[in-house]
This record gives sequence, structure tokens and C-alpha cells, in this order.
Amino acid sequence: MNRSDYSRIEAAIRYLESHAQEQPSLGVLARHIGLSEFHFQRLFRRWAGVTPKDFLQCLTLSHAKALLAQSASLLETSQALGLSGPGRLHDLFLTLESMTPGDYKRGGLGLTIRWGVHGTPFGEAILAATERGLCALSFLGEAGVPEALAEWRHRWPEAELRQDPSRTAPMACAIATRMKGETSQPLSLLLMGTEFQVTVWKALLAIPEGQVISYQGLARLAGSPGASRAVGSALALNPIGYLIPCHRVIRTTGAVGEYHWGSDRKRALLGVEGARHVDMLSAAHG
Repeated sequence: MNRSDYSRIEAAIRYLESHAQEQPSLGVLARHIGLSEFHFQRLFRRWAGVTPKDFLQCLTLSHAKALLAQSASLLETSQALGLSGPGRLHDLFLTLESMTPGDYKRGGLGLTIRWGVHGTPFGEAILAATERGLCALSFLGEAGVPEALAEWRHRWPEAELRQDPSRTAPMACAIATRMKGETSQPLSLLLMGTEFQVTVWKALLAIPEGQVISYQGLARLAGSPGASRAVGSALALNPIGYLIPCHRVIRTTGAVGEYHWGSDRKRALLGVEGARHVDMLSAAHG
């Protein structure tokens, strides 16, 4: 990208940040930097990896969170952000955060997350579930249960975290069956993240056992070529280990790379899955 292109996008981002409450249209933004709507949209997406509308939504959501944290009402927040009403704010939160603004403002108040620690073929794991499905699977490290629970207390500070291994035991059995390469009943997953994060996590589900993909390859698969760094950030925040197989993402050089639950465990997961894949191929050609 030449300096002129960079200057245009820099100017567009500055305008968006200072006029976000006006919810400027694509036409207004394009005119501000002297390009047609078509060329501006294409240039912005190539530089930022997202559309101007997506960028504005993220800015608006960030401002909304700050206002709600200051105890502003939903109506006051909507008006301050230039949205037509609480309905628009509600839709924005559902699109980008998979929850309502009321849920966010309450910090999970009224939500019960039941958890339990269970053994798996790859070490002890803590599972958490709501009535809507499994919402967390974390392998336990040296810090143990407190570290895993702290991540969820940060995201849902007002939710009730209730130890209830009988609730998560059936899920643990189904997951252990999968880890052994055997078939099992489908599990309901509750994915809570930004729209981009959920898109990356869903793209991961398309990577079959025994295969790997690079960060760049996953970015393309998720529809955001060039956004490999953002993809890496989404992987680091993956709440459901193994089932959302971020362990199948490696560096372009072939290096295994980092893993939220330890690079040794990542190597073990890849090694077992790779060996199982080879056995299946051998059986198919035998």
C-alpha cells in the first residue's frame, strides 16, 4: 500500500473515531476522503481487514460498554451513540457479543454456570455449562481450578459459578469418547464472543482430525485474509478447548507454536490425532 492510501485510511479512522455518535454512512466517509463508495470500501477492507460498517460497530460497542459500566440506562446509551433506540443497541450486542446489552450490564446476574473437574485422556479438565450448552472446557495447569474459574469470573462477574460435577459428567464422558477417536452424540455449545471470534471458532470446526492449518490459512477460511494476527487473538480467547480445535493451528514454518493449555499438550493432541489419521488411511487402503 502506498503512502497516499495509508493517509486516506488513517483519515477515515480518525473521522470514524470522532464522529461515531453520528453513525456516518459509507457515502459520508467516502466523500470525506475523496473516493467513490466502491473504491473506499475496497481500500478500507484491504487495509483494516474489515468493512467500515464493521469497524464502526466495534467502536460503537466499545462506547456502549463504557456508558453501561457508568450505569447509563439502555435508552440513554442508545441516544448517546446516535442509535435510533434500545432496539438497535440490543441488535448490536447480539450481533457482536452473542448476548443482550441487559446481559452485559448485569454481568451475568441471574446466570448459573455449573462446573466440574473430570479426567480426560489428555489430563484433567474443568467443564462449565449453562442450560443452553457447554460454555467452557479448560485443561488444568499448575495453577489448577482457581485459574480456570478466574477467567469466567472476569467475563461474568455476577454469574453464579456452582460446582456440580453431576451436571457436567455426561459431557465429560462424551468428550473423552471423542478424544479416543470414537463416535459420540453431538454436544450443544454456547459460544460467547465477538462476531469475528465466533466466525474464527466456527471455521476451526471445519478442520478435520489429523490435519492442521496455518494462521494465514485459517484467516482465509474465516473470510478475513490478511487478519492472521486477529485470528491468533481469537484463538487465545477460545473458551472451549479441544472441541473447538485451536490445537490444529500451527505456524507457516511448520512449528507447533503456542497453546493456551501448554505446547506439550498441543503436541500430544496433534500426535495422537495424526497417528489415528494414518491408521485410518492404512485401513482404507488395506
